[in-house]
Amino acid sequence: MKRHYTVAEVPWWLWALIAVILLVQGTWLFLDARKRGKYPWFWGIWGFTGTPTPLLCYLLFVVKPWRKKRN
Repeated sequence: MKRHYTVAEVPWWLWALIAVILLVQGTWLFLDARKRGKYPWFWGIWGFTGTPTPLLCYLLFVVKPWRKKRN
């Protein structure tokens, strides 16, 4: 099994899968950040550029499930 592939050797279905993952991630980050009022364009555009770093940073810095405000 090869360890490295050139761009021409990567199958088309893998490119399609990567595109779908990035599209879904960027859209979800944008919509959720807009709902929370936390820089939606920044998160949406960053979400389209790569995975999983934008998603992990969003979950750690915006969602913060362990620091929910209490009444």
